[in-house]
Formats: sequence, C-alpha cells, structure tokens
Amino acid sequence: MANLMLFPGSPRARAEVESLQAYSAPLEGRRGLLRLDFNENTVGPSPQVVEAIRAIPPDQYAVYPEYDGLREAVVANLAAAGLGQPLTPEQIGLFNGVDAALHAIFHAYGDRGDTLLTTSPTFGYYTPCAQMQGMAIEAIPYLLPDFGFPLEALRGALQGCPRILLICNPNNPTGTRLAPELILELAASAPGTLVVVDELYEAFTGDSVLPSADFAATPNLLVLRSLAKTAGLAGLRIGFAIGAAPVIDRIGRVTGPYDINSFAVTAAHAALADQAYVDTYVAEVMRARDWIVQKLQAAGVRHHTAGGNYLLIWPEHPVEEVEQRLRQAGILVRSMAAKPLIDGSLRVSIGTTEQMQRFWAAYLQAA
Repeated sequence: MANLMLFPGSPRARAEVESLQAYSAPLEGRRGLLRLDFNENTVGPSPQVVEAIRAIPPDQYAVYPEYDGLREAVVANLAAAGLGQPLTPEQIGLFNGVDAALHAIFHAYGDRGDTLLTTSPTFGYYTPCAQMQGMAIEAIPYLLPDFGFPLEALRGALQGCPRILLICNPNNPTGTRLAPELILELAASAPGTLVVVDELYEAFTGDSVLPSADFAATPNLLVLRSLAKTAGLAGLRIGFAIGAAPVIDRIGRVTGPYDINSFAVTAAHAALADQAYVDTYVAEVMRARDWIVQKLQAAGVRHHTAGGNYLLIWPEHPVEEVEQRLRQAGILVRSMAAKPLIDGSLRVSIGTTEQMQRFWAAYLQAA
C-alpha cells in the first residue's frame, strides 16, 4: 500500500506515512478451517457471552455505547487473580483491542527522533506504530540457541534513555519469558522511559507483573491485557491498559470517545464474570501443549516452546510448501519465513487436544 502512486495534485501524507509499510496479516478466507495461525481461542467464548449479546434489545443499536461499570469489572477481575496494590477505575484504559492501545501509546508518547527499545523477533505491529511517529527502533535480538531474553544488552540500551521500552511477555513468537521482578527492576531503573509490558499471553504462563506491581513507585510502567486469546473475543475487539492514572489519562486523550462498540462492552462484562470458563480453556490448552510437545520430541522434530499458546516447528520441507499443504488439509498455521532468528519455522497455535491431534496427523503428511 505504501508504494501506491499519488494522483497528480493529490495531497501527500506526512513523510513518515508515505514511507510506511503497513502491518498486514492474512485475514481473509479463514472461516471453516482449523485456525492455528493467529493464536486465537479455538473454541469460542463462554455461553454467557453469547447469551448476553443475544439479549441486547434492538433499540440499543441506535444508542452510543456506555462504559459505566466496565472499568470496575476489570478491576474486580484482576483483584481476584491477585494484585500487588489495589487498582482504581482511573487506572484502567479501555480500547478497541490492544492494537488500538498500542497505537494510542505511540501517538501520546512517541515523537520524531525518539527511540523505541524492544526485542527481535517480536509482535510485528510495534514497528509501524513507532515508524508512523518518526521514531528510531532499537531491537535487541533474543539469545540463541534457546531464544533467551537479552537482559544485559537491554539494560545497557536503557542507559540511552529510550522513550518507550516494549516487552512482550511471554514473547510472540518465541515464547520467551522474563520474570516479573526483573521487569519491575527495569522500570525502576529507567524512570524517564515508558515501560510497556504486553501481557496478552500471560494466562498461559502466569508471569504477570500485576501481582507485584506498585504503580505509585513505578508510574512509568504500563501493562496491556486482552480478552482475545483466552476469552474468545478477538472478533469483538476489546483490550485494556493498566497503569498509573496520569498515563492512562494521556493515552485516553488520543482515542475517540466511542471507539469500543456496545457489543464488545456487553461481551466483556459477561466474559469477565465467567472466569471459570477462561480457566477451563487455558487448562485444556496446557494439556494439549504437553501432548503435542511429547509427539514432537518422540518424532525428533525440531521445535521450540517456552510460553504462550503457540510453539515453533522447523519442518524438513520449505515452510511455504508445508503451510500450503496444511491449508489444503483444512488447517491454518503461520510461516515465520524471513523473520530474524526463526526463519524456516512455522508458528503453530495450540488449541484443544482433539484439535492438536488433527494437526499432528496432517503435519506428518505435509512435512
């Protein structure tokens, strides 16, 4: 898209946008297939979510959404899981998915000439968010052979006072995990840097900083959460930012007043109220992960799994061919071709044990 020619006389966008290559993902043609490509919930949301959406009266479609009570519901859900310090509703930001939260963070805090410090490889949307603000990007590679976290190198880079440090924990796609106490140490050591912790996959590892975080002591710490990967609301787009109230206020200033639709609000309330459903789904994914890892080990297939609801597999045949063969068998996976350190691998989301059994049978034929 970035290379499209302008019509004569048409206005030019900002220089950063003209040179920007937009983040894109293959979103079409996925229905009816086993979706192991985007790390989504593979069984759908709680029945309580479905019932709540169906109960929305038609006249509410014509009314702007109302958010009263949703922040309080998020606080209650987080408190039940354990918090280092009590949270208030002012410390919860509501967003149209975590992608929108990321965009708002960079819009509020990133400026031309500032630096984003992150790791590599990691979630691809961080880069265009930084580029559209004209930021420089310093991406420190994970440590081979096991994709260890480059803690010492990152500590050194923090001495340069980057504007934003973004840590995906556990990291997508390597699964790399960093202990929460080390993240808190990084935030405390760099008060001038906004330290953003992307915890979308935290439920599958239990590595959250929230049980030990004190946002009064580290007001530069910001945590991102979502109901996409666990509660099955990816299609409705609902995400949260948790941090010091002034930071939440600043990133809220650059969002629209009604960015989250009423269906997402209703679904979020129902999903937060049915934590047992999420816990049951996560437990099943963990059982399925153990099953598929045992199969990979027994077959001698090179793989890597450390955290999250996904793993990396290196097939013997070219990844593009294996990816296409699996699609023909009705199964979607994600090629990591050309990505640093993991070129030649497939990222495979983990669903239920039954779904992974189906994947494994097809993989043996495709790889």
